[in-house]
Amino acid sequence: MGTPISLDIADDLPAAELTRLADEVFGWLREVDARFSTYLPDSEVCRFDRGELLLSEASADLRRVLERCADLWGDTDGFFDAYATGGLDPSGYVKGWAAQVASDRLLAAGAVNHCVNAGGDVRVRGHSSTGRPWRIGVRHPWDPSAVCLVLTGTDLAVATSGVYERGHHVRDPRRGAPAKGLRSVTVVGHDLGLADAYSTAALAMGVTGIGWVDRLPGHRHAVVTEDARCLRSTDLPLAD
Repeated sequence: MGTPISLDIADDLPAAELTRLADEVFGWLREVDARFSTYLPDSEVCRFDRGELLLSEASADLRRVLERCADLWGDTDGFFDAYATGGLDPSGYVKGWAAQVASDRLLAAGAVNHCVNAGGDVRVRGHSSTGRPWRIGVRHPWDPSAVCLVLTGTDLAVATSGVYERGHHVRDPRRGAPAKGLRSVTVVGHDLGLADAYSTAALAMGVTGIGWVDRLPGHRHAVVTEDARCLRSTDLPLAD
């Protein structure tokens, strides 16, 4: 889906085992790309969108993602909308979900210390190779060479939606126009698929998304507005 992926496994495991685990992670992500990419005409999601594939014929993963997107549409009062651009595009959930599944599989395989970074949406568990909690930089919304915040933790899902790379690509589904008012929204939780979708929904809401994301149970946030204000949860896990 045009997203760079990086993987850091910090466990002291044999080289062959590390290679096997990494190959499985990237194999899974290539499978997700082939199935869910809106840029590949023969992907499953594109064929379903064109009506060439019935829901009963779809893979279990596609059915699961469609169900979750429908739930998120209701949870966000319609601001997370996989059809906001007209056609089906579940990318606002799929990228985080895919990275979360990869992290879950690594954990189940015994790799308890790792970081999966899917284009800035990050799932960390355990500790880095330094023996300390992971440090996650949140990109500065105007300066691509800087960070505006550094988070730290041993079990975090951190997702950021912003306008600094692709412009105002997130649409307000109620107005049918690009969302305005917020420069970036970072959501911190424990499920990267949810954090990804919630950050997208809050960005789509514009300035009203600040209050909405502040009320999300079990999640923390940092929001940067177009006029350069930074608003964040008081308990955001900031690095020293």
